[in-house]
Amino acid sequence: MEAKLENSWHTSDILDIFEKERDQEDEIFHDAQKNCTSCKCPREAHDVCHEEWVSVRSRLGLKGDESNGPIGVDARERGLAWVPPGLPSHKVEEYFSMLPEIAVPRLGTPGERHRDRQLAIQLPKQDLARAYCRHLDPKHASSADDFMAARNEIALDIGSIQEVLERDLECGVCESSLKYGSLAVSASKLGLLYHPTCFRCADCKELLVDLAYCVHDDMLFCERHYAEQLKPRCAACDELIFSGEYTKAMNKDWHSGHFCCWQCDESLTGQRYVLRDEHPYCIKCYESVFANGCEECNKIIGIDSKDLSYKDKHWHEACFLCNRCRVSLVDKQFGSKVDKIYCGNCYDAQFASRCDGCGEIFRAGTKKMEYKTRQWHEKCFCCVVCKNPIGTKSFIPREQEIYCAGCYEDKFATRCVKCNKIITSGGVTYKNEPWHRDCFTCSNCNNSLAGQRFTSRDDKPYCAECFGELFAKRCTACSKPITGIGGTRFISFEDRHWHNDCFICAGCKTSLVGRGFITDGDDIICPECAKMKLM
Repeated sequence: MEAKLENSWHTSDILDIFEKERDQEDEIFHDAQKNCTSCKCPREAHDVCHEEWVSVRSRLGLKGDESNGPIGVDARERGLAWVPPGLPSHKVEEYFSMLPEIAVPRLGTPGERHRDRQLAIQLPKQDLARAYCRHLDPKHASSADDFMAARNEIALDIGSIQEVLERDLECGVCESSLKYGSLAVSASKLGLLYHPTCFRCADCKELLVDLAYCVHDDMLFCERHYAEQLKPRCAACDELIFSGEYTKAMNKDWHSGHFCCWQCDESLTGQRYVLRDEHPYCIKCYESVFANGCEECNKIIGIDSKDLSYKDKHWHEACFLCNRCRVSLVDKQFGSKVDKIYCGNCYDAQFASRCDGCGEIFRAGTKKMEYKTRQWHEKCFCCVVCKNPIGTKSFIPREQEIYCAGCYEDKFATRCVKCNKIITSGGVTYKNEPWHRDCFTCSNCNNSLAGQRFTSRDDKPYCAECFGELFAKRCTACSKPITGIGGTRFISFEDRHWHNDCFICAGCKTSLVGRGFITDGDDIICPECAKMKLM
């Protein structure tokens, strides 16, 4: 059987606790607003935590065993701020292993701080005991008592942890199956079991702190959001509103008189206010805290004045004037220099630079094109050849002039002397003139000469073979051309020519290079062969 708490609710036992805490918190927080007097942050963001409130039973006013668990389980000895009531010691870690780490209230960890905050949020003390309602009109006290008594009797309870001992049971929220033998949370007011991670408020979706829950329309709620299903809550003091008359503003509900300035707490009912960061401010506070100061007159720019700004500086509309001629600059072009503003004419007269194209000044608001130390009007930044504006297109500077890519190529790009087209890569230079590799060919056979041996005649290139065939002397002995390429040497005599290797005796075939010889008709012979022939 699950452990059951006695359904007995008393407020008298915790009146002293309320009074002590109220005196201490009054020194820190606004009376009507649930925010810090210093930093304006919510109450739950502060470390306002008291030993009397670490037990959920104490917070709910439940009588009975005040320990954090069954006999033999001391939460703090196990390093925890809380353990589920009635859970056996050996099941404690199993239960917490089923929860996200932030929901495990280990001492000295973010989990402990998270639990403190959720106690303050989900179980607001002013909802649980009338003694802690600072702004409850005595004539509505009976309504508050009736609401709390009905809630305590009908809706409020604390869940318990039990082992799943039946098969085919489903979670009361996600409706998926509960694993046999695992731990589940039991909500006796609904007669359902839940996965520990599904035991959440249907409104804020937070895990129900210390298993405290309320039931409404067969759904689980934390106490805060259960109460808000039935009663409006004041956005200033965070208390439930039991009177029939209250203020609605900014999509929130407020006690009459509690809709007040976030800074000075003065009532805004029937007054003008300004909304900033979702908080209302009276005109005086808004202007003193947030309004900008005018650069010209040094007075505050109030909400009824138009605030004109430029580069983190602000002016009244009437103060937005030229620093020199004092003409209004509203809806006019202006320029700034050394934190001062000037009308177009005054700025031009004192500070404007001139265009390197037309020589005219750059008037205030005129677009300027800059390159290195030079500057142009947009229409003046054009190609020196075709005169077309360059704008954002690519350009090529040469000396002091600017060219578009097309005109630069036409005027300065290297062109092949044969086809007159631009050489973009891989050209050949011959006699200081550029050629495409494909255009540099033999003048006779048109074979490419790039990377090949060649010679020239009449300024025309020829491959070695064509040159020899067309122009070279021919050997009297072998009839082949004597090209001279590669260092070939030859012998000339009268109008006849021989390769060195071909200049031999017609009789004995010995080389006659460097020796005397005798002509014998078309032949040449050595002296020895000549003597033999005469004998």
